[in-house]
Parts: sequence; structure tokens; C-alpha cells
Amino acid sequence: MAFARSERPRLPTAIKILIAGGFGAGKTTMVGAVSETRPLRTEEVLTDRGIGVDDLTSVEAKRTTTVAMDFGRITLGNDYVLYLFGTPGQERFWFVWDELAEGSLGAVILADTRRLADCFPSIDYFERRGTPFVVAVNCFEGAQTFDLDEVRLALQLNPSVPIIMCDARKRESSREVLITLVKHSARLRAEPVGS
Repeated sequence: MAFARSERPRLPTAIKILIAGGFGAGKTTMVGAVSETRPLRTEEVLTDRGIGVDDLTSVEAKRTTTVAMDFGRITLGNDYVLYLFGTPGQERFWFVWDELAEGSLGAVILADTRRLADCFPSIDYFERRGTPFVVAVNCFEGAQTFDLDEVRLALQLNPSVPIIMCDARKRESSREVLITLVKHSARLRAEPVGS
């Protein structure tokens, strides 16, 4: 009796990605907008205990904050499943970043031009770890717009780091940011060491 060899379906590649940036930059919003599953959120209401600790300049209407992480998932074609981990933005919660960053392909750093300096801790963190990242300038209503070259200069970004505009509330815009990161990371992995 002859047996035919059955072909197993090819499973998509799982990729872990961090969504980072300053307090109120739109990390939770991006994960929620792009996730094809209901996102896991660890948000808590801001209370008076944060007075003098949390800087609400330019985000005065913010009522909640992520205290551990956000988690979502998106499938790109038949080849990739991206697992998204949104990091907490406030310094007092940065201790969880090392755990979240373990095994990640790269990171999206969301930039809010109203609070651009809030990007520096994320940039420094991923540069120190050698983690590929892209900067996505989140377009907030009423915020002054800047040319991407101006933002690159202000953040002192290496010319090889992709920087793009996005609207973290919109699925397609957020999806394009993730695709940009995956392509950027793939390019870096293909380069010989020392390039």
C-alpha cells in the first residue's frame, strides 16, 4: 500500500514589535487601531497621585495611562503575524521595557511634535540595545506640523533611520508604519556586519 506524503500548511512567521514613545504619544491608540483582535490594555485612570510626577503639558485631556503594556496582533499577508507590545510612556514604568524588548524584531517610536523631547529616552534605549527602529510622527489635530527633515534634525536621527508621518487612529496608516519597520529590519539583517 502506497502512502502519499501530506504537506503541512506553512505557518506564518511570528514577529514581536514594540510600540514606544513618550507619555500620550498614541501608543495605545495605534495598537488598538491596527490590531485584528481585541487588544489587551493595562490602562488605569490618572489620579491626583500623579501630580508632580506626570507631565500633562499639551495632553491635559488625557485621563488614563498604560501601566504595563498594550498587546495586539495583526497578520500581514499569509507570511507574517505581528505581535504588538505597546510600552508604558512614563519613566516610573520603564522597568518593564527590558522584558518587553526581549526577542523583538524592532520598535516603532511614536513622536508627538508637541512633546518631541519625549522621544529621546526611546531613541536612546533602542540605540543602546542595537534594536532597529523607525520614528512615526503622529499627526495630532491642532499640533504644528513640521517637515520630516526638521524632525530628523531635532531628534538627531541617523539618516538610515526611517521617519514617516502617521495617524495612529487609522488602521491603514498604522499598518504602513509596521510594514516600514519590518522592511527596515530586514534590510539591516541582510547587510554584512560592520556595514
